Amino acid sequence: MDVSSSEQATRDGNRILISLALVTVLIHLLANGGYGYFRDELYAIACSKHLAWGYVDQPPFSEFILAVSGHLLGYSLFALRFLPALCGGVVALLAGLIARQLGGGRSAQVLAVVAFMVGGVYLAIDNYYSMNCFDHLFWALGIYILVRILKGGDTQLWVLFGLVAGLGLENKYSMGFLGAGLVVGLALTPARKHFLDKWLWVGGALAAVIFLPHVLWEVHKHFPTAEFIHNVTFKKNLPMTPWAFLGECSFQVHPLTFPIWFGGLVYLFFSRQARAFRAFGWIYLTVLGILLSTHAKPYYFAPAFLILLPAGSVAVEAFLTRHSWNWAKPAYLSVLVLGGALAAPLVLPVLPVETYLRYQARLGIQLASGERGDKPSRLPQMYGDMFGWQEMAAQVAEIYNGLSPEEKAECVVGANNYGEAGAIDFFGKQYGLPNAISTHNNYWYWGPGDKPGQVLLVIGGSQDDYAGLYEDVQQAGTFEHPYARESGDPIYLCRRPRQTLQEIWPRARNFI
Repeated sequence: MDVSSSEQATRDGNRILISLALVTVLIHLLANGGYGYFRDELYAIACSKHLAWGYVDQPPFSEFILAVSGHLLGYSLFALRFLPALCGGVVALLAGLIARQLGGGRSAQVLAVVAFMVGGVYLAIDNYYSMNCFDHLFWALGIYILVRILKGGDTQLWVLFGLVAGLGLENKYSMGFLGAGLVVGLALTPARKHFLDKWLWVGGALAAVIFLPHVLWEVHKHFPTAEFIHNVTFKKNLPMTPWAFLGECSFQVHPLTFPIWFGGLVYLFFSRQARAFRAFGWIYLTVLGILLSTHAKPYYFAPAFLILLPAGSVAVEAFLTRHSWNWAKPAYLSVLVLGGALAAPLVLPVLPVETYLRYQARLGIQLASGERGDKPSRLPQMYGDMFGWQEMAAQVAEIYNGLSPEEKAECVVGANNYGEAGAIDFFGKQYGLPNAISTHNNYWYWGPGDKPGQVLLVIGGSQDDYAGLYEDVQQAGTFEHPYARESGDPIYLCRRPRQTLQEIWPRARNFI
């Protein structure tokens, strides 16, 4: 192939990859208005209005971005979920480019993108606002840069990798898993020569400097995130056997992609053509070991598959070409697309709820939350947490507005968790509610406010939770909604406090 033909092939390949990336964005823009605000989105909005260098359960990057986005675009569902959709499109593009850098031709590049597009965990995460969509983006960028470096590119790219890693750490700690895996991968392969390159250390220093403000925040606050992670590990997340964990991961990235990602792992470790990229296999296994040892949820492992899907696509392309099975390339792509379309309603809110329930029952699939003490509900956690928030705020407001003027002036509205508190803050203004207080995660840092709590109107918890704090605890209502996971939560009116909220607050925190 002459130079002009090669350049034309590259341009044609770029057009295909960009087109697939735009399709990915379009899928999310069409689907992201379904159902309602997700629990974590309401909490994220609240955090974005209390900007800091850290939060109990996350670093600050995504909250800073949301503050800017909210100021420019507002907080409608479409505006809130626009950036996650863009992240999905960019990661799709990067999956194809990584496959190209690994030596894959056009069919490998397309296969890598389609494998990402049909992955349920990626469809779900890129359809609502959270730090996770940015986490996948930073991992994909980091992997792309590492491929460039390991195949003999300019080692000054370590500085760019450091920039991406630093921003990634300011978004979510799991970016550190990639860093830990990289150290292991370099040490165990001939790529260890990079430890002698000054640019690697410059990149590492840059990442550390970018991450430093959050570290200082943790020191100043006495490491609240360590307490949070401990509680989540041992009190919230369900422990899983390695095989159960990997089985759930395989399901989340779509069972039909198994030949790709497993083939990618084999390819990275055993293929002569992949010798320069052997470190990526060790990165994957290192991250797996970290997650298994910390009782992590399976979706935490999703970024690591962004290593294997492109590598496996290159391996599949080479295998089919070597056996002259070119017909199998479009056939497998068609199967992936069809399988992705069939599974999409499980992770994208595209069906009316009752239709979804029938569809789920027909497939015989029940998605689990991966948490201890999960409340039974008709919908899986992801969908159940998109219903009822405005109705909850309206019901709390009805009780609040029924108080006497004297009690209303003294009343503090409380919530048992950040989802309920975020709903009160976001929807409550239209009903005349003040912002909520809560002891859950970062709401605890925002304090109880100035009122001593002569009257507390609180949703969630049990009567025993408040009986030690108030002499008079009465259930004023019960929140009911056919689809919400919070359905059945009691609403209490508490009077005659034994102590003021300010006295109670220092020992009331709930980091989990």
